[in-house]
Amino acid sequence: MSTDMPRYDRRAASRVLAALAQPGVFGTGPAVPEPPRIEYTARALRTEPNSHLTYSQRLYLDRFMRPCRPYQVTSATHRITWTDSDGVPNTGHYRADGLGPLVPIAVRETALALWHSIASDADLARRMAALGPREQAVLAGTTTDHDPLEIFRVGIEATGRALAQHALLARQTPYRGAAEFAHGMRDSGLFAAVATRWYWELQASTYRRGMIPVTLAAQPDGTVRYTAETVATLRAMKDATIDDAHQVMRRATTSEGLSVAAAIAKYHEELDLISRQYALLPAGTRPACLAAMPHQLGGAHYSLLPVVVEEFVTVFDQLAARCRIAEVPGELDELGADTPVTGEDRIFYVPDMNCKHCVRTISGVLESMGITVAEIDLLSKRVVAEFRSPRNRARAFEAIRDGGYNPVLERPAAQPTESAV
Repeated sequence: MSTDMPRYDRRAASRVLAALAQPGVFGTGPAVPEPPRIEYTARALRTEPNSHLTYSQRLYLDRFMRPCRPYQVTSATHRITWTDSDGVPNTGHYRADGLGPLVPIAVRETALALWHSIASDADLARRMAALGPREQAVLAGTTTDHDPLEIFRVGIEATGRALAQHALLARQTPYRGAAEFAHGMRDSGLFAAVATRWYWELQASTYRRGMIPVTLAAQPDGTVRYTAETVATLRAMKDATIDDAHQVMRRATTSEGLSVAAAIAKYHEELDLISRQYALLPAGTRPACLAAMPHQLGGAHYSLLPVVVEEFVTVFDQLAARCRIAEVPGELDELGADTPVTGEDRIFYVPDMNCKHCVRTISGVLESMGITVAEIDLLSKRVVAEFRSPRNRARAFEAIRDGGYNPVLERPAAQPTESAV
């Protein structure tokens, strides 16, 4: 393959991040603020007839999760929406027979506390500013986000996703409270299992849809593990994804004669977020999470993932005990639900719309409901659609949320982009 792009080297990129973090990625530890009272709305997921999955979940399963079968997937029972302490709208999921809405809300508040901690760490900022051209080139060639701060932020977010997503399986474990469940996940090594056995887009997309293709088995020592069937299925899904990415790149670089950089640029939509992680993997190798790789630093072994997990669980423990949440109704005003919408009412924003794949998904949802899409701007997250009425808009928002996205009426605050760690 051509070398007309920055060097792709997962171990080298991992070492750059580890060297930045090893002196102390969270400084003296994040200040854990008193969380505000958070109000949320909840709505039961609508499953297809004779199925425990929603339409969106089944479509994603059929298209992107082969050879996983429906019976291997656990679905949430409810979706919730709320605004976090930073004023950013969020969507999450929970099961009525599990730990409830507290987990996704406390997970988000934990991520915010850790994000603020690393953003205000002057020593970390100095180390990042001192990175040389070679280190910067490795990050640029290996990761989706090239800025180490953004990579750390998305790694924290992925840790929270793993916790909130596995909480859908709480009834399969001996853990009963939110904090106990988080400690149990850590002690059982499930955060490491996600990092090493899942592939990136599977975790992000199944999380957004409120589903998890995992079964847990309790162990005699009080921990839990993935079942052998789960491990085999996750490996088969990852292998299928790698094979798909390699086929795209082989076709582009051989039949079409494109360079690697041109192939990635041309087929970015088809490759989505896995372009570099999987498309550029040498044949016969398997991807490894950058945070999970061990390194010899300062005369000792160091791995970033356990550090992030320990800090996340510690802060989550405190916030889960202090979060005050309350459900509020989210029904339409029936008096005006069917009146024509105004020009401003046709505009909304999707904070978690990050790539052209997201644009296609959201456009497809709206167009399938007979709603004309006038404009979608990926940079501003702005969408203009020809809704017929407030009721029509509310139903469209529900359909978009069922696809894993969070439409809001107000312009969102600036958010970090996803990075393939």
